[in-house]
Amino acid sequence: MVSIFHLPKGQYYLLKSKAGLSKADIEKLKWLFNEAELLEQDHVKGFFVGPRKEMITPWSTNAVEITQNMGIEGIERIEVFKKAEGEEATFDPMLERMYKCLDEKSFDIPEAVEPIRNVEDIHTFNNDEGLALSNDEVEYLENISEKIGRQLSDSEIYGFAQINSEHCRHKIFNGTFIIDGEEKQESLFAMIKKTSEKSPDNLVSAYKDNVAFIVGPVIEQFAPKSHDKADFFEIKEIQSVLSLKAETHNFPTTVEPFNGASTGSGGEIRDRLAGGKASWPLAGTAVYMTSYTRKDGSKDWENSIKPRNWLYQTPEEILIKASDGASDFGNKFGQPLINGSLLTFEHEEAGKTYGYDKVIMLAGGVGFANAIDALKDTPEEGDIIVVLGGDNYRIGMGGGAVSSVATGEFGNAIELNAVQRANPEMQKRVANAIRAMSE
Repeated sequence: MVSIFHLPKGQYYLLKSKAGLSKADIEKLKWLFNEAELLEQDHVKGFFVGPRKEMITPWSTNAVEITQNMGIEGIERIEVFKKAEGEEATFDPMLERMYKCLDEKSFDIPEAVEPIRNVEDIHTFNNDEGLALSNDEVEYLENISEKIGRQLSDSEIYGFAQINSEHCRHKIFNGTFIIDGEEKQESLFAMIKKTSEKSPDNLVSAYKDNVAFIVGPVIEQFAPKSHDKADFFEIKEIQSVLSLKAETHNFPTTVEPFNGASTGSGGEIRDRLAGGKASWPLAGTAVYMTSYTRKDGSKDWENSIKPRNWLYQTPEEILIKASDGASDFGNKFGQPLINGSLLTFEHEEAGKTYGYDKVIMLAGGVGFANAIDALKDTPEEGDIIVVLGGDNYRIGMGGGAVSSVATGEFGNAIELNAVQRANPEMQKRVANAIRAMSE
């Protein structure tokens, strides 16, 4: 059932519980919601802006846990809604929506499961879903379908598109390098790896994990003696390795700067957490490259080039929102963003205009791990796989494929759908679990 608490001239708290609230529970919740009053009715008409019903917010996860710690049982979700003047009120459509009434339907999500779809025309399916498969890859899948004697399902093709995308496979980096008609012996990726091949002195791990490790100093680990219960802290010397990580988040930051950059920072933190068997993130960095902002017209070189019509956001909007997003994730997770850089660039030549219209967002960071955890073991048959994390939505799905093509190629709906939403609160919980097991 749904209960509604309201702060006079303030927000509304919509609460979903398995059963009715006791008088004692109501008093505790009034205190928790800063003396908000419980409304007698189970619905309120009007225009309200709040989180999308499909997405449980990190705030809700924390709020529900607080109620559990207060001894209130049966609460499943709590979200905050703000009264709007009318339907024309502005809000972030990536995270929020407009409600014309607050009631139990505000949390109601139809549980209709789409049936498995067998794909007859892979070429058309590829274009309709924005999978960015090349003609060679479509032909490869058609041959697979013929070989096994059945049509491939939508999920099989979708999965292939993700793991075979430029984002995951680095097909261009690993591709044949031809300059002025001459095929080179090494790929671009092979040339990048040459540095570590020539100077492997302090290198522990590189190009085999989602983070690199170099030899670190012997340090003092200050941690609880055990993590499954309250315990005293102890000091223990460990040999450390230092982690180094950078990853691009160009396409998501172009389409939806706040969540794009936020999940860029969150992604590199996640990769450092997952380095080897376990490692700790310490500090982050962010780099942005955009076209000219033309903020105040004071730079002559910016005014000499006519601005384009931006597909999603202007360079100025991107820089503000992306910077906010990357810092927001770090602050909520507990890793400071300590430095970075910015480059704006455009150039005209031979009748063409060049610039960072697809923004470059580079998230990076440093951290450390216990040297005994620096390298992964080989999985074996019978191993138990545990997946940690929160709710998974269709958001972010397709990002590997969509990021491999020109921004705008697949249209607004597919591209917005491919941008992840940040959940630093849940990632911190996962980080705590990983750290506890390692320590």
